[in-house]
Amino acid sequence: MGDSAAPTPMTTGEVEQVTDALCYHGEGPVWSPTWGGLRWVDMLAGDVLSLREDGHVDRMHVGAVAAFLRPRTDAGWVVATERGLARADEPHGIPLPWFDLWDDPSVRMNEGGVDGLGRLWAGTMGYDRVPGSARLYRVDRAGCVTVVLPDVTISNGIDLSPDGRLAYYDDTPTGRTDVFDVVDGELVNRRPFVTHDVGHPDGLTVDSAGNVWVALNGAGRVRCFSPQAELLAEVTLPVRLTTACTFGGDDLRDLYVTTSRENLEDPEPQAGALFRVRVDVPGQPVRAFAG
Repeated sequence: MGDSAAPTPMTTGEVEQVTDALCYHGEGPVWSPTWGGLRWVDMLAGDVLSLREDGHVDRMHVGAVAAFLRPRTDAGWVVATERGLARADEPHGIPLPWFDLWDDPSVRMNEGGVDGLGRLWAGTMGYDRVPGSARLYRVDRAGCVTVVLPDVTISNGIDLSPDGRLAYYDDTPTGRTDVFDVVDGELVNRRPFVTHDVGHPDGLTVDSAGNVWVALNGAGRVRCFSPQAELLAEVTLPVRLTTACTFGGDDLRDLYVTTSRENLEDPEPQAGALFRVRVDVPGQPVRAFAG
């Protein structure tokens, strides 16, 4: 029986700076046709940013923290605030508080996503990064909350394979991207997918071929891995703190990357800007929250 062929390395275009260095801690980019393009957060400013077709960026303040956001199936949207969730009923509406998930002021929302059943994943982290102090929660359309993963330190990127049978996840201090099987909507059989040799795994996204793109904070890179964990592509950015990535554009072949200058004594001039690069394989359409 012969060896299987190695994956073909993917190509990417030139990295383009899309905005000025607008963010202290840019995070959580999401492309949705319902709101007309790309939104992301300046997390610790509590602001949601929207990129317009002419390149102008609108900024909306939603609270002390704006951690992540997703469209809702009814055309509204949801945003994670410091310890809870807020929702708007219209694509461009102002979100109103829904409920808090906890009352411990030492823990905040950090990153999230939506599962294959339209439920929201809400990951947290402690302000002091105490090991095991964070959780990954799941919130259904009625607002019922379930702890999916206890004993987390910095809950970061989470996304599904195109067939919905695998979920990829970063708890940043582990230095790994892990993979779960998804069985009847539950995450089971957690195991290492990739152990990273540079940077710290932050946000991630999965494209339409099942390749996993991971932002490596501190290394100024986004790396793409095949479903077999082979390195296929690497995007190098002119800033160290690459925080998250997503696919956008009409054909979902624009990879958008957010960056940060959080706690940098000597930030690069472009730190906090939004970047974009063209890629071979399109991403998956965003999954909307059913609540």
